[in-house]
Amino acid sequence: MTAAPAKPRKPRAAKKKAAAAGDETVLKAAVLQAALAHVPFEGFTDKVLEQAGAEAGIDRQMLTRLFPHGPLSLVEAFSEQADASMVKQLGRTKLSALKVRERIATAIRTRLAVLEPQKEAARRATAFLTLPPHAALGIRLLYRTVDTIWRTIGDTSTDFNFYTKRAILAGVYSTTLMRWFTDESVDHTVTEEFLRHRIDDVMRFEKFKSELRERAKSFPAWADIFNRPGARRS
Repeated sequence: MTAAPAKPRKPRAAKKKAAAAGDETVLKAAVLQAALAHVPFEGFTDKVLEQAGAEAGIDRQMLTRLFPHGPLSLVEAFSEQADASMVKQLGRTKLSALKVRERIATAIRTRLAVLEPQKEAARRATAFLTLPPHAALGIRLLYRTVDTIWRTIGDTSTDFNFYTKRAILAGVYSTTLMRWFTDESVDHTVTEEFLRHRIDDVMRFEKFKSELRERAKSFPAWADIFNRPGARRS
């Protein structure tokens, strides 16, 4: 009997690189976890990052490697962790059985539920990202979140709708997040009602666009209008 060919082994350097990346992910999560205990009181600062690094047992050189942009990198890690947790929780939900509007609402509710234990830290992060020097990162993180939501709920668009969907959802999510920060109602009923109205507004807008497209089909093309006899004067 001929022996089965041996499976190709990964180069040792590649294995070490993968292990190092995995170790850094664990260390980064440890620093973030330590930092979140201080952020509600002190915000996202260099001092908090250094203190969290010390509590996680990480030297200054490694801390700089994990968070090259200081507090900005810490906020980014916080947002990425929330996105990952949202995706994980949505994976336990039968999204395919829901309508699109219900999928969107479920995803936003899940993102807020993920942030609930760290609501004050989320508030601090949002305030941090509204500062002019940090606005560019704020836009990138918002885009990543809404892009993750659309992909997770099954959006496969690649045309112009790809961008309009994300722009619309960015508005819905960001305003709902702001309402959630001030919501002290039982079970966040105020936020839930706000979210429902925002999604209703989007659905009405989408219906209007669809009707407009249908009406436009009956309109003569611009070329036909300008090529008609008498349309041009000599």
